[in-house]
Amino acid sequence: GIAFVTTLLAFFIGISLGFLAATIGGVLDQVLSRIVDMLMSIPQLIFALLLMTIATTWFGSQKAVITLMMVLIIAVLDSTRVFRLSRAVGMNIVVMDFFEAAKLRGEKMSYLIFREIAPNAFAPLLAEFGLRFCFVFLTIASLSFLGVGIQPPLADWGTMVRDLSNFINFAMLSPLTAALPLMAAGAIALLTVAVNFVVDWMLHRASGLKE
Repeated sequence: GIAFVTTLLAFFIGISLGFLAATIGGVLDQVLSRIVDMLMSIPQLIFALLLMTIATTWFGSQKAVITLMMVLIIAVLDSTRVFRLSRAVGMNIVVMDFFEAAKLRGEKMSYLIFREIAPNAFAPLLAEFGLRFCFVFLTIASLSFLGVGIQPPLADWGTMVRDLSNFINFAMLSPLTAALPLMAAGAIALLTVAVNFVVDWMLHRASGLKE
C-alpha cells in the first residue's frame, strides 16, 4: 500500500511538471530540467538513506511522521524519472497538428494537458508505472532493511529479511530455518515479476493488439 501511494505521488509530480515543461517550454522547461538533472546526478538510494537518517534522528519517536517523510522523499526522488519521460513524450505530442489546432482554438492549459497530451501518452506512462512501482518497492524494502524505513510495529518485507537474517547462523543445525530469510526475499522478487506481468497485460489490452 505504501509503495503504491508513493508511486502515485511520484507520477502526479512528474507528469504534472513534465507536461507543463513540454507545453510551456522556455525558461520553465530549462529550470525544471536542470533541477531534475541535479537530483538525478545523485545516487537515489544513497540520497534517500541520508535524508531518512536525518529524519529518524529528528523524529525518532514519531513513526507516522517518519513514514510520511519516507513517502515524500522517495516520491520526489522518483518523480525525476517520470518527469524526463513525460517531458519527452509531451515534446513529441505538442508539435503535432491536432495539438496546434487546439492551441489555435484558444483551449486552456488544462484542456491541452488532460485532453490532448495525457490520452496519447498513456501507454508509455503505464509501462513506466510498473517499473517505477518495482523500484519504489525495492527502495522502501532497502531502507527498512537498513533500519531507517518503515518502523515496527508496521510490517515490511525488508524488515523481515533483516530480522530473519540471524537464522543464517544456524544453517548447519537446521537448513530449513536458515532458509527463512530467502522466503521474504523471494516474496519481494515474486511481487516484482508479478507487477511487470500485470502491466504488460494492461498494455496489451490498452493497445488493442490481437493474438
